[in-house]
Amino acid sequence: MELQVCDVADEASVRQAFAAAVKAAGPVDLLVNNAGQVETAPFAKTSLETWRRLLDVNLTGSFLCSREVLPAMTERRFGRIVNVASTAALKGYAYVAAYCAAKHGVLGLTRALALETARKGVTVNAVCPGYTETDIVAGAIDTIVAKTGRTPEQARAELAAVNPQGRLVDPAEVAASVAWLARRDSGSITGQAIAVAGGEVM
Repeated sequence: MELQVCDVADEASVRQAFAAAVKAAGPVDLLVNNAGQVETAPFAKTSLETWRRLLDVNLTGSFLCSREVLPAMTERRFGRIVNVASTAALKGYAYVAAYCAAKHGVLGLTRALALETARKGVTVNAVCPGYTETDIVAGAIDTIVAKTGRTPEQARAELAAVNPQGRLVDPAEVAASVAWLARRDSGSITGQAIAVAGGEVM
């Protein structure tokens, strides 16, 4: 396997990375848009720089990468695009307005593109994890500790309590959902937002 690195918010970087990937491994059958970034701040203190950066990473990256693979997918009449969104695409959370706006945008992109490709052999879906054992959640725990004086254990428990199952989501559970959507026999599933969140969003 040959790894390609790119800035998902930079059009030229994305184009170069996909060209190299296709040259090395052939056409793209599955695209998983999984780049993500969050920054916590009250809305009134959210800078334009932060707003633009979070939209670039979380939304524009999905746009650029999807646009890069879609022509070949539709030409071959097969493709799977899975956007890793968040429960923040399905509901609001305080102090992360830019992140919520970006993830809602990802879901809108998912649904629009699913309709556009519905008769072209391509499916487009979103997986929407709740609080998951990732670097983003580790950062959220650090922020809670720094701003509230709670212990890391208390901060972790606070995030886990949002999930009705009382735990953080395992990344393997998110990956399993992506793998299911990528299957050839999942062809009738498109335009969907699959919450992987222990019942937090119904």
